[in-house]
Amino acid sequence: MSDFITHDHSDDGLDRRGFLKCMAWAGTGMLWTIKGGIPTSAALGRTILGAASDVASSDLFFVQISDSHIGFNKAANQDVTATLRESIDRINALPRQPAFLLHTGDITQLSAASEFDTARQLIGSARTTSGRTFFVPGEHDVIGDNGASYLKQYGKGTNGAGWYSFDHQGVHFIGLVNVLDLKPGGLGNLGREQLEWLERDVKRLSSSTPIVVFAHVPLWAVYPEWGWGTDDGTQALSYLRRFGSVTVLNGHIHQVVQKIEGNVRFHTAMSTAFPQPAPGSAPSPGPMTVPAEQLRNFLGLTSVTIVPKQHSLALVDATLSGVVGVQAAHAMTDTRRDARNSAPSAPGEIAIDNFSFTPRELSIAAGETVTWRNRDDVPHQIVSVGKQFPPSSALDTGQQYQHTFDKPGRYPYFCSIHPTMTGTVVVR
Repeated sequence: MSDFITHDHSDDGLDRRGFLKCMAWAGTGMLWTIKGGIPTSAALGRTILGAASDVASSDLFFVQISDSHIGFNKAANQDVTATLRESIDRINALPRQPAFLLHTGDITQLSAASEFDTARQLIGSARTTSGRTFFVPGEHDVIGDNGASYLKQYGKGTNGAGWYSFDHQGVHFIGLVNVLDLKPGGLGNLGREQLEWLERDVKRLSSSTPIVVFAHVPLWAVYPEWGWGTDDGTQALSYLRRFGSVTVLNGHIHQVVQKIEGNVRFHTAMSTAFPQPAPGSAPSPGPMTVPAEQLRNFLGLTSVTIVPKQHSLALVDATLSGVVGVQAAHAMTDTRRDARNSAPSAPGEIAIDNFSFTPRELSIAAGETVTWRNRDDVPHQIVSVGKQFPPSSALDTGQQYQHTFDKPGRYPYFCSIHPTMTGTVVVR
């Protein structure tokens, strides 16, 4: 472990920088087994067939997939449909069918009807004993219509914006939605109505009931600087502390990180589409490109488990190619910053690049037009704080939005998909 410990100030065998270096990317799914209320996991890699064979007939096990981003076609993965299909094929190759699938969000890239249709056909081909997949939305699934398209596809029997719970073999599952009503500069958000529902939902349960919570954005603060956390996640977790076994499953960050706090185990999942950088290791989050011949190095996972107050950091690597995940991750370089992204902005133009607005504050004269141009590989949406000017549509790579400002004043705005991105137009 000496290769990864940089500043061990707390004398616990782990420091923040070393922890970030040890995190890696993944690209298939996770098989979860619950024995006596305690969940354990394994990657959908070469070892999964053996792992599934060890599952007793009385044990509950299910598969988690996440961040399929159907419709994405950039350099990081120009055929996300194929990698999702490969994940489904691995599920169908299991010697025993899982009870069901959990999909922890970002099913689509732009919440288009055709993308939802493709995802439904592929995921619907997975063989499970219940014939069911349980979904929660990601921020890419609610673009432009505040989740109406998602609810049309998956909202039957849910509450509010799509949250719900169900029981299976004595385990209580809770699907939460934390990608709506996002605040400028904020993180994921559950909201008062959903929190009140959650408190009522679990109040009736015995403390010995195993709980599995699944949502898109991590409920714990993985890296708030990039929006990787939930503003009111701590309040939600306070309703679950009395239970003896709680597992929280999330997606969003496209890499596997595990943390244990008391009886609560946190797990962020891999993507079936593309990797993202480890927190703080790049100028911003976003799709990471690896050479095509190395892509399968990242179709697996590195599991990182942190146990507070103990002198341990457990790493379990499993990639499809057999290359150790951490080594492959260290070999990756950030190729997103190309000549297109380095081009200077024209007067009156705001570049959307590296998940930020440049310039962050633009001063113009009344009557001038501002152009926002997206240079990132993911969509962004411009929304005025206080609805001082109309919102843009979802801007994919290369697209732009213009607005003419006639009245002097300050016009703060943010990206409704990635609310840590904020900016201001000052009109003289």
